[in-house]
Amino acid sequence: MSVEPLDTGIVAGRLHLPEGSPRGGVALTHGAGGNCDARILQLMCSRFADAGFLALRYDLPFRRRKPKGPPQPSRAAEDREGVAAAAAALRDRVSGPLLLGGVSYGGRQTSMLAADEPGIADALVLLSYPLHPPGKPEKLRTEHLPKISMPTVFVHGDRDPFGTFDELREALGLLPAATTLVEVTGAAHDLSRAKTDPSESAVAAALHLLEEKKS
Repeated sequence: MSVEPLDTGIVAGRLHLPEGSPRGGVALTHGAGGNCDARILQLMCSRFADAGFLALRYDLPFRRRKPKGPPQPSRAAEDREGVAAAAAALRDRVSGPLLLGGVSYGGRQTSMLAADEPGIADALVLLSYPLHPPGKPEKLRTEHLPKISMPTVFVHGDRDPFGTFDELREALGLLPAATTLVEVTGAAHDLSRAKTDPSESAVAAALHLLEEKKS
């Protein structure tokens, strides 16, 4: 497995190349406070590449505009366009199944795009999905979930203030497609301090859902 930069002028990040021809592609992006070099993205993309996938970790448009600082809610549609551009970049490079996802804000924007464009991916991988703002469980971000038609893996830490496991399980019931919740012991919202590497279980769950979809 090797890593090389990617910059199409529209999509910028790092490609993790598998040995031999890729069996599919995966594009993962970062949260509101990070970038494509986030440790969890490096772990996930390396693990997917080891499993034979061409794996891209990339920066959203808001991060390309500003190296630091949070996204602007009024420009979230531009970030979803960035997700679509990343998907198109991988579709040009692989012929197998395509997975999309990301951490927190990046995963949420990806899931919103998937709800509006069912053919954009074959499966989703949502890391630390921000189910609600910390301390405000009544403000759920679930309106679009019933429109997601592809299998979805949720990877979540048991110390994440953006949602408990019980709250996540209830949210998963809103999706009409197959879902898996990967519970990460000891991890907060950034999935650090986990007692085990969460990428192994997350990638295994994603591959299992793809196999189930084929059968």
